[in-house]
Amino acid sequence: MKEIIEYYYPEDGQLRRSLISHSENVRKKALAIAESSGLDLDLKLVSEGALLHDIGIFKCHAPGIFCTGNAPYITHGIIGAKLLREYAQQHDIDLERHARICERHTGSGLSIEDIREQKLPLPERDYLPETLEEKAVCLADKFFSKSGDGTEKSLEEVRRGMKKFAPATLERFDALCKLFKIK
Repeated sequence: MKEIIEYYYPEDGQLRRSLISHSENVRKKALAIAESSGLDLDLKLVSEGALLHDIGIFKCHAPGIFCTGNAPYITHGIIGAKLLREYAQQHDIDLERHARICERHTGSGLSIEDIREQKLPLPERDYLPETLEEKAVCLADKFFSKSGDGTEKSLEEVRRGMKKFAPATLERFDALCKLFKIK
């Protein structure tokens, strides 16, 4: 999967290093969550999906994390999914499950109601993680920011961050924690 990162991030710069560092942290956390859960997850998909979950950030505008594109940052998941689908078609490989991880990892997932109520610049549909693998990556991602030093956030820090959004966001996060026995 690193070849896909190199394809979209060919130059070694701050953005690529930030993406790889963040994605590696999320990968390690997602694998730890999956392995300790006692649930039957595809660990290869969890690992690869975590590495690729933020592949679309370069097309977004978030200068604080070295993203100099034009798209709103909230769209990075659907952009990443589109990029993976295009890459898969060009290289005759199957990346559909990876693409779904991209588009369903933002927040604790985004519902159509979230999109409407918050007037988010996304197509109106649910982007909620469905599979265990999607849920593990979504959950692990909440513990790491792309800004800062990459230190893992505590559960309470993550919960405080989730409270800033709609109550359903925190409820979904808490349900993910319960599913994977995160306390």
